[in-house]
Amino acid sequence: MKALLVIAATSIGIMSSTLAQTTDTLPVPNFEPARDVPGAHQLPDPTVTHKVVIDITTAASEINDINSRLVGAARYVNTLAKYGVPAEQRKVAVVLHQGATEIILNNETFKARNDGHDNPNIALIQNLTAAGVKFHVCGQAVLGRNIDPDTIMPEIQLDLWALTTLINLQLDGYVLVGE
Repeated sequence: MKALLVIAATSIGIMSSTLAQTTDTLPVPNFEPARDVPGAHQLPDPTVTHKVVIDITTAASEINDINSRLVGAARYVNTLAKYGVPAEQRKVAVVLHQGATEIILNNETFKARNDGHDNPNIALIQNLTAAGVKFHVCGQAVLGRNIDPDTIMPEIQLDLWALTTLINLQLDGYVLVGE
């Protein structure tokens, strides 16, 4: 019985040290992964490829705030990493349209369109891209908002239409996470 307790304690210690990462060692710096929940079921499975498309349609509530759905994407990517999902098995895409379209703008254009405010989303979009997240923007929203394609951040792919992108990604096996 004592040997069994030692083995269990050692296993828990190894598991804890594997999961104990600081936010600067995770793929998206400065964003916390999901907190551990003792006894939780449905943890990220490190043996499968996680193909997820996050549909973002709303703007941040305040002009100087980072879009909360981008924060959610960062936390999700970090949670996958925390639970041992290898980078090559983290296939995350973000589709931006409707009210979220403005966050695609480079800082100069964002400032010109928003009374001198900086685009607070740029660093996070760049960090998410570095972590392997693919960004798409709806071409119809770009046209509707009179956005010059040359002012779109280079990390963001201009697509024909968000609906087409969402359908194509789902046909490719991505799971849709909507608002």
